[in-house]
Amino acid sequence: MSMELKDRLKKARKDAGLTQAELAERVGIKQASVSEIERGLTRTSGYLVQLAQACGVDPVWLSGGSLSQGESRPLSNATMLGPISLWDDDTPLDDDEVYLPFLKEVELSAGSGRTAVQESSGRKLRFGKQTLRNQNVQAGHAVCVTVHGNSMDPVLPDGSTVGVDRSATTVKDGKMYAIDHGGELRVKTLYRIPGGGLRFRSFNLDEHPDEEYSAQDLAEAGITVIGKVFWYSVLL
Repeated sequence: MSMELKDRLKKARKDAGLTQAELAERVGIKQASVSEIERGLTRTSGYLVQLAQACGVDPVWLSGGSLSQGESRPLSNATMLGPISLWDDDTPLDDDEVYLPFLKEVELSAGSGRTAVQESSGRKLRFGKQTLRNQNVQAGHAVCVTVHGNSMDPVLPDGSTVGVDRSATTVKDGKMYAIDHGGELRVKTLYRIPGGGLRFRSFNLDEHPDEEYSAQDLAEAGITVIGKVFWYSVLL
């Protein structure tokens, strides 16, 4: 059964054993703000990530997830690890670190407007091997993607970075994936639809409604799933 934000926050808060006042204090907002969300007067909040952290739940689930009967865990298994640091090629790696490349949109020829998704030759992210092992991701399959725009607000604001497992391209409903949309790099929550199609879902549904593509649409638009998001970082 689908749950609204007000229901998810109330459940998360009660499961964490917190009153509205205690949750508000942990996040640094007014109790009235928590109350307005739980009464359905506010449909979103710029503090959803902090509210989720305070309650010990996945921000992805709190923002837009749903619970089926008997299910008590958030749908996404992506993990937020907090601030990140970028390094250049001359920075020595520690024994338990690797460099992960970034994907980027590259214009195929001057003035054509056509782009392709390729690995960046210079931009890399210093990443702990243990983090990859904890997520069952092999370093050779992992890449990073920068989120642009506000479609994934408030969970993934503009400029957020996600880690993507390119070996995991089989879509599981409610998980986040990086997508090559005819040369455009996108991050969305995906759902399968009958006939081999896909539904793209943003967290900012007010401005970015669901997009549905049949199997034929996917082929004609050159849409391919790059891989599943296993990690993300938000710079607050």
